[in-house]
Order: sequence, then C-alpha cells, then structure tokens
Amino acid sequence: MYKTTAAVRSAFLEYFSKHGHQIVDSSSLVPGNDPTLLFTNAGMNQFKDVFLGMDKRSYSRATTAQRCVRAGGKHNDLDNVGYTARHHTFFEMLGNFSFGDYFKEDAIKFAWGFLTEVLQLPKEKLCVTVYQNDDEAFDIWNKQIGIPAEDIIRIGDNKGAPYASDNFWQMGDTGPCGPCSEIFYDHGEHIWGGRPGTPEEDGDRFIEIWNIVFMQFNRQADGEMLPLPKPSVDTGMGIERISAIMQGVHSNYEIDVFKTLIAKTAEIIGVTDLEAKSLRVIADHIRSCAFLVADGVMPSNEGRGYVLRRIIRRAVRHGYKLGANDTFFYKLVPTLVEVMGDAAKELKALQNVVEKALKAEEEQFARTLERGLGILDGALAELEGKVLDGETAFKLYDTYGFPVDLTADVCRERDITVDEVGFDAAMEEQRKRAQAAGQFGADYNAGLKTDADSHFCGYQDTTGEGKVVAIFVDGAEVEGLMPNQEAVVILDNTPFYAESGGQVGDKGELKAGDSLFEVADTQKYAAAIGHKGVLKAGSLKVGQSVAAVVNKKLRHRTELNHSVTHLLHAALRQVLGSHVAQKGSLVQPERLRFDFSHFEAVKPEELKQVEDLVNTQIRRNHQLQVAEMDIEQAKEKGAMALFGEKYDTTVRVVTMGDFSIELCGGTHVTRTGDIGVFKVISEGGIAAGIRRIEAVTGAAAMAYIAEQQQELHDAAALLKSEAHTVVAKLKAQLDHSKLLEKEIAQLKSKLAAAASADLVSEAQDIAGVKVLVKQLDGVDAGALRGLQDEIKQKLGSGIVVLGIAGDAKVNLIAGVTKDLIGKVKAGELVAMVAAQVGGKGGGRPDMAQAGGSQPENLAAALASVTDWLAAKL
Repeated sequence: MYKTTAAVRSAFLEYFSKHGHQIVDSSSLVPGNDPTLLFTNAGMNQFKDVFLGMDKRSYSRATTAQRCVRAGGKHNDLDNVGYTARHHTFFEMLGNFSFGDYFKEDAIKFAWGFLTEVLQLPKEKLCVTVYQNDDEAFDIWNKQIGIPAEDIIRIGDNKGAPYASDNFWQMGDTGPCGPCSEIFYDHGEHIWGGRPGTPEEDGDRFIEIWNIVFMQFNRQADGEMLPLPKPSVDTGMGIERISAIMQGVHSNYEIDVFKTLIAKTAEIIGVTDLEAKSLRVIADHIRSCAFLVADGVMPSNEGRGYVLRRIIRRAVRHGYKLGANDTFFYKLVPTLVEVMGDAAKELKALQNVVEKALKAEEEQFARTLERGLGILDGALAELEGKVLDGETAFKLYDTYGFPVDLTADVCRERDITVDEVGFDAAMEEQRKRAQAAGQFGADYNAGLKTDADSHFCGYQDTTGEGKVVAIFVDGAEVEGLMPNQEAVVILDNTPFYAESGGQVGDKGELKAGDSLFEVADTQKYAAAIGHKGVLKAGSLKVGQSVAAVVNKKLRHRTELNHSVTHLLHAALRQVLGSHVAQKGSLVQPERLRFDFSHFEAVKPEELKQVEDLVNTQIRRNHQLQVAEMDIEQAKEKGAMALFGEKYDTTVRVVTMGDFSIELCGGTHVTRTGDIGVFKVISEGGIAAGIRRIEAVTGAAAMAYIAEQQQELHDAAALLKSEAHTVVAKLKAQLDHSKLLEKEIAQLKSKLAAAASADLVSEAQDIAGVKVLVKQLDGVDAGALRGLQDEIKQKLGSGIVVLGIAGDAKVNLIAGVTKDLIGKVKAGELVAMVAAQVGGKGGGRPDMAQAGGSQPENLAAALASVTDWLAAKL
C-alpha cells in the first residue's frame, strides 16, 4: 500500500480533501507575491497574504503538494546534496492549512490519522515534540491521541533568544508566529542517533517527517505576543522522507523517483556502479533545474538565473566525473516527466523548451569547463596548505563561469577549503569596477577619478546653467581645454541625461561666450555626470560657467522610444503571460530594442495583439504620472523593477494610466499620445528563453510604414496587379507553380517508365533471380522511387539496386519483389551498399533508401552487390 511517491501524494491530497480541504495546485517556484523571496521554499508561501489578512480565499481549509527549491542565499546546503541521505535542491512539501478554521486539536488529529490509519505507520515508531510551554498541545497528544508522556518531548528556546526555538515558528521579526509540534520517525537501533533534544539528535535514526505550525500570536515590534483573532495552522511533510519510510529504505535517494532517475542517468552515461554519489547529485539536480526552467527561470549570471546556472553546471561536472563525453543532462527530462506523474503537468507542457534550455547551457559550459578545470588543477597543485585563495576562486567565476560552490566542490574532494571571505571581497571589488567601467567610453575610463557631485535638472528642461567642476583628457584631470581637444567635462548642474537603464546619453552643446564644446555622449561616473565631446571653438576652464543645451530633437525621439518600452513591457505580460520580464533594453532616438524572457517564439498573431494593445494605450493619451517614494512603498503599489537596475531607497515611479507602473529614472513624454504610433520591426531569440523585439515610434514608425507600403506597390507592379490584390495574385502564381511542378513530376515519371524498359534488358541472372544493379546519370533523386517500382513491375520477380552520384553526395535505392523478401531484405541490402559510401539507410523489406557522402566509392559499392546476393540466394 502506497509504495510509490505518486501514491503517497495522491493519498495525502485525497485524505485532506475528504476532510473538507480545498486541493490547491502547487504554485510556481518563482514566488508571485513575494519579491524578497528567491524561490518558493515552503508550502505556505502562496498563502502568505492569506495568513497576514491581506487576501481572502473562498475556502478556509487547503491542502497542497508544493514544489520547493532551497539552493540560494548565502547559507545553503548545495554542497551537501547527493552526499547525505536527505539534502535536496528540489523537494515536494505536502501540507494542510487552516485559515482561522480549525486549530491545534484537529491539526494534530489529522496528522496522526493520516500517518497511523492511512499510511499505517507503527505508533511505537513515532515520537513528537512540542514547544516547552505549549501545555495545550502536550495534553492533546497525551490525553486525546494517547501518546505516553515520555514520547512527547518539550523543546525550549535553544537558539539564544526568547521564542528562538526549533519548536517556535515566526514569519519575521514581527507578525504571525506560534509554537510548533513535530513528528519524528524512528528508523531503528541499527542507525546511530538519538531523539530530538538529546546530544545525539543530529544522527539519522530519528527523522522529522511532519511539522505542525500553530499560528497563535502576532509578535509586536517590542516583542509583545498578542493573540491572533483567528489562529491558523500551517503544516508540512516532505514527500521524499515519508516515501522512504513507506518503501522501507533509509535514504531518500533509494525511493522510486530517485532510483528511476539514477538508473536512467547511469544508462545514458554508461555507468555500472549505481552507488556512485555523482549519480545522486545529477538525479537531484535534474528535478530543480527542469522545474525552474518550466517556471520561467533561465540560466544567467545573476539572481535566480545564476542559481539555476550553478546547479546545472554542478550536475554536468558530476557527469564528467562519471565519464560522460557528450551532452547528457537534458536527456533526463522525459524520464523526469514520467516518474513525477501528475506533479509534472506544467513540466510536460514545456518539455521541449526545458530540454533546449538545459542542452544549450550544458553546451556553453562544456566550452569553458576544460580550460577552467586546468587552471584550478594547476592552482591546487601549487597550493601550500589547505585553503584556496579567494582571488583564484573569483578568477574562475569571473572569467570561466565557475560558481564558487563548484570550485568548492572540486576542492572538497581534495580536502581543501575555499577562502570565501576573500572571494566575497574580490566580488565586491568587481562590482565597483563594473559600475565605473563602460560609463565614459573606452577613451576615458582609465584613471578617471572625481569626487564631483552633479545635479540633474533635465526632467523638466533641456537647457540649464552649470559650472565646470572637472575636465579629463585621456583619463587625466586638466585645468583647461584648447580647440579640437577631446575631453570629458563634468558640470555641477546639467540637463544632460547620462546613459542609464537602457536610455542612451544625451547629445548637445556647452556654450560660454565664443566657446563651444560639442557633446557626443553623456555618461555617469559615481555621482558625477560627464559630458564626452570635443571643444570646437574658444577655450574651456575649470570654474567657468556654461550654458548646457541638450539636442532637443534627439532627446524627444529618445523619450518616445523610452516611454513605449513601458507600454510594450505591460502589453507582453498581458498577452504572453506574467512570466515575461524585461532582460535588457536599448533606447535610442532612432529605434528601441527590448529583451524579455519567454519560452518560445512569439506567434505572429500574438505579436500583432501586442502591437495593437500598445497603440491603443497610445491613443488613450494617458497623462504620465511621476512620483518619488520609498522603494518599499513603490513595490506595494505594484511597480515593476527593471532588469539590471540598481535603485536607491527613494525611487521614481512612472505610471501610465491603469496600464503600466514601473520604477524608472529615465526621461519620458508628457502624454502617451505624444508617441504617435508604435511599429514592431522584428522579433527573435537571442539566447535560451530570451527574446528580442526591435521597434520604432513616431516619425520613424511612419517612415518605416511608408517604406513597407512602397515595397508593396513595387511588388504589385511586378505582379501586374493593384496593391490590394497582391496576395490573391501571388497565391494564384504559387498555385500555378505547384501545378507546373506536378506536371514536371508526371513527365519525369513517364520518362522513368520509358527508361525502365531499357534498363530491364540489362538485368543479370544470379542463382535464378533477375537482378539489376545500375549507376544512373542525369536522373533526379526524386525519380528513383518511381523508377525502381517500374523496373520491379517489369521484372515480375527480381531485385533492383540503383545509385546516383552527385557533388559529395550519393542517393541509393533497393527494391525486392514480394516473392523474394524471405531470402533478401531491401533494408539489409541498401545498408550494405551505403556503408561503403559513407552513409546509412533503411526501410521496408521490399523497398529501402539510403544516402552517402563518398560518391567516388559508388561504383565499387554497387559492384559488391553481385557477390553479396550470390551468398544470400
């Protein structure tokens, strides 16, 4: 009974459904209601707002089998995965929840009933814990359930502070919290370990299988515990742990799900030792990686994508340790879909996308792994002591894409640790360099240092007055400029927008009397705004006041394209789904480029829907609302933070009607109607799961439409039709072409029939069987099949082998009449010939085709047919 993981999952959900619980599907691994959470890591995540009173559901009881990932954050157990019995990156949490409905008594009875009545676990194998002063829970276990007092363990504040206990749960420093009651299973005396609360509690004998959280209090900022008006329940039971118990094994890696994945991995790689720890690592990691991709996470160098990337790469490296010499990881996805059953519905729907993403990442990693491992091996060979320095670990990460935990994994196998403090310091220095690098252009980056603080006054105006506070030539600070000198000029006050958030820097002029500095670009360095350009006339000195004049025409065009990216982002999410997230942009006066996450190519009808939606919002002529507020307040309002952006505690929130709200420091139009019109130029993929749209607005869009219209008129002229009848005329031309192609094919067939009459006369006799073997010249490959049919028909009984040699290509066909297929199979015959011309093929016993790449060997290959048939006949 319930010997499979799928059976346990179904039994759990059915049990609680019968007790009035709403079965709720697992939420995404990317939390939809908590931007501070890296991944969904507990069953209660999707109900957080319900517990906080911010959301109300139509049900007061729920049950789930929630997919979870725990592999991110500074403190994670990724390096233990595969080496211990119960560490995983991905796991399923079975849970039942009460939102102000039942409380301790029912929660305890439900848990005990499922374990002892449904799963029929021996009661003597179970013990429980309660919070030290939770007498209510103690009495329920003791007096109502009947557990002896000695099997109920009180756990107090064992984490250094009041209410800091293994048996006291809290959502945060304030808010809902309460005591817990945990249920442990005794795996037996043959396994070392003791009960919870004993010095031996870290052993593997007694394993926690169920945790019941009683949300009883609302913790105040001063630490006071106020009773919640509607006490609630949150429970969790790891399906892997309970499945191990039901299947009579101690390690989670011995349950059916992992045994199947481990066996398949071994089969793909060619491993016979099923106890290899690397097989466990791969079997665990395929679950987290596949489900993360299915939920919209793609490998990248930051955030969730970085966590996914390092898990994939850890799995691939363990595959290499086992001897894998080709891409293998993605090949586990079909087996995963099968073994996960109903829990993999979303994964199955996106199986193709998941396989492509994993394969692409594996191929990319393979290109860098060999060199990186060589560097690491060299560093370890020269290492004195047992600690690898952080600089080397960082170089591997920064240059070769090695996550630090992958480096640590290799080191751990040699009893070496990594200086993580040094790595973190190098990482911080890299972040500082990244902020400085590329901000002023290649000619002015090196050595450019300034403590200047520029004020940007360009949100409302494109002109302003400023004082020159610093001038840099070739990275060195100077006091003044002469005509034709290139420089970076920093002002204390400027209307010039410095490149940021995808919006390019402004162009324009700095004027002072007869002096003219032409600004070709504007960049930011720390708190300073630098104007990059050339002094065209006069002179310019530090301390001099100048008039700063932005090129208003270029700024306006840029603003059109910037504002429309907000509308485009919102439209894509509305049409394609909320998984769409901006992954980069470039906003220029001429056009815009917008990168976003999406699993597949955008269909033409979807792209049209997006375009129409954006133009509808333009015509609605929304007044743009811009407000500065605390970043947390902005998030509460639903403002989206953009990819790659860094925000201060106070942010600008740009709102366009009821359609778009985003955090943005760029410049924008006053009303959406200013944009005029939006036109998509192209859409395509640029990386696994990342798409790119290029588009134009305003006058550029009108010019593009006019150009397209002219091309339509030109096409109409070529077809000798009107523009509005081009499609119909073109369709008629294509239909006519197909008809001509059909007639040509019929003529070829007739020619083949005529040729077959001549060829039949060349048939030879082999053991009483008529055999025709012939290399043909000037015959189309497409005519081979019809020709061999004609020859077989004329022979009545016989064997045909025909070949065509072209430019580095061979086409073969073999035919055997029905009466002879007991002696000779066409597939075997054509395969024998194909092997001699660098190819392979196959087909039915009476007809088979093949190809090859060595036309120079065709004559000899065909000559071998006679002896081969003589042996068969």
